[in-house]
Parts: sequence; structure tokens; C-alpha cells
Amino acid sequence: MTRAGKPAARPRRSAPRKREPPAAALEVSTASFERATASPPAQLVLRLYVAGTSARSTRAIQNARQICEHFLADRYELEVIDIFQQPKLAKDDQILAVPTLIKRLPLPLRRFIGDLSDRDLLLVGLDVKPKRKPR
Repeated sequence: MTRAGKPAARPRRSAPRKREPPAAALEVSTASFERATASPPAQLVLRLYVAGTSARSTRAIQNARQICEHFLADRYELEVIDIFQQPKLAKDDQILAVPTLIKRLPLPLRRFIGDLSDRDLLLVGLDVKPKRKPR
């Protein structure tokens, strides 16, 4: 209150002035954001279980290698395991049928049973190819 008995006038607040960043700063921040969000493709860790040198196992190994070399280039690790030579690994991964391909990383873990001849299904399951939308 002032001496005259009137309330003191409140000082007016002016709206804060918006400062425009220089154009160069916008370009730098946009470029750094794009670099931060554009991560390199994830390394796939695959494990293929086979049973000896049967025709189906041999076909699965060939299909897995062809798919990896053609679609995954240098971003995969493929381990081929013969369940006759390493039965403990098959038991640990709960393998019930062979050939079985397991995508261990990146998560989620996925299993593909058979000789891997259905490339489209395999590529969608490995998250290499987008899933087709139904019409």
C-alpha cells in the first residue's frame, strides 16, 4: 500500500523476448541429432543347430550362409552346432527339432525350424525386411 491508502501498482511484466538462434547453430544441432539417432545396424548373433551331414542339415547351412552374406553383410555372427558333437548345447537351448536357427541377439530371441528355404519369412523374422501389411 502507498501512503495515500491505495494499493501499489504492480509492475507490468513484458513477455520474454524470443531469441532466434543463429542459422549455423541450427544446422549444427540438427546434424548432431541425426548422428545421435542414426545408429549402426545391430550385430545379429545366430546359432544354427544341425544333425550331422544329412541333406536337410546341409541345405540349412547353405541357406543360412547365403542369406547372411547377401542380406546381413558384415553384421552377423553365425555359429553352426552339430547336436551329435555338442549335445549339451542343444539341451541348454532346448532344441527339439533340427535344423533350428536361433536368433540370440538383438532381442527378442527367435527360432526358425527347417531348412531355411523360405527366405521372406526368415528375413521378416530377423527384422531385416519389414513385415507386409495385409491389404
